[in-house]
Amino acid sequence: MTQHCDSLWFGADLVTLRDGQYHIIKDGALAVTDGRIVWLGERRDMSSFSPTHATDFGGGIITPGLIDCHTHLVFGGDRSGEFEQRLNGVSYADIAAQGGGILATVTATRAANSESLVRSARSRLQPLLAEGVTTIEIKSGYGLDLDSELKMLRVIRALGKEIPAQILATCLAAHAIPPELKGQADTWIDIACNQLLPAVARENLADAVDAFCEHLAFNPPQVARLFEAAKAHGLPVKLHAEQLSSLHGSQLAARFTALSADHLEYATPDDVAAMAAAGTVAVLLPGAYYLLRETQTPPVDLFRRYGVPMAIASDCNPGTSPALSLRLMLNMACTLFRLTPEEALAGVTLHAAKALGLQHSHGSLESGKVADFVHWPLSRPAELVYWLGGQLACTTVFRGVIR
Repeated sequence: MTQHCDSLWFGADLVTLRDGQYHIIKDGALAVTDGRIVWLGERRDMSSFSPTHATDFGGGIITPGLIDCHTHLVFGGDRSGEFEQRLNGVSYADIAAQGGGILATVTATRAANSESLVRSARSRLQPLLAEGVTTIEIKSGYGLDLDSELKMLRVIRALGKEIPAQILATCLAAHAIPPELKGQADTWIDIACNQLLPAVARENLADAVDAFCEHLAFNPPQVARLFEAAKAHGLPVKLHAEQLSSLHGSQLAARFTALSADHLEYATPDDVAAMAAAGTVAVLLPGAYYLLRETQTPPVDLFRRYGVPMAIASDCNPGTSPALSLRLMLNMACTLFRLTPEEALAGVTLHAAKALGLQHSHGSLESGKVADFVHWPLSRPAELVYWLGGQLACTTVFRGVIR
């Protein structure tokens, strides 16, 4: 019996990433209806489908759409001048004393109107989309006052309506202490809990809540208060944890069943065990590690031993990871953190989807999942990790339609 479908895609090997492994279907085919995969298998078995449109790729591989699960793409200004200063020997402390660092971005973001923030973020999104990214998370956190944080989140929602990709918004108000509240971290947490999060929930401006748990930002009790408020509003949480020191923020994240804990260079065995028990994803950010010239690598062997899924993200931000290529992060994750190419590719597909709470609908080629996938004229998936720089030719399909 012949079954109708909207589109049929064939003539390439399917790198399904089911269960976080390649699981390659040689000479495969995908049937899509209403933006979802309704069948996939070997090409020789596709004759039972009658498509409205059919595409023969004539070789190559098809992967799930890439997912960038940790970015700070919306911001005003840039910090290239500070980058040059650091390379010329000026310390971070001296730069901060000059009004630089994150507060420079806060000043520029507060001053920027929504239209300019949309425009600049759109320009940064384009190279990511051009290399097969179909889902992307964007955080606030450069407003650090009520109005500016809401402005950033509204900009992220506006981008989601105009960009042919799924864009998720994360409220990262607890990114740093506002300059006008220096030394008053508890006051800012109070404002975030009692004023900002209720407004965010009313307008449905965020899909999750994040915080920076570090000596120079917020301590675990302060983060716990924020997470309790997020929970009260039905918002899942995630956390910047163990990047510069060990505060066991990842254990706190696990206690709140966080979607992810991110960075994790200083995570301990107890941290990793807690994450494993909670199902919290480890999001590794090699761009920041590289630019900051860090030497402490995330405990990848521990994540493997405890079965903690490892996602990879660009962490695109103006200060520590001005990265506009998720594919470059694949290579960095392998060369700097010693992941395998298979682990790295799972890190920007299935495990990245789990870090956003989307593992049941995104991140692998499986029947019933959203039809986001990318055709690459390559011989094997490791080539996606192998090539440095440049832009590999690809055809991106978003919700069943070529983008």
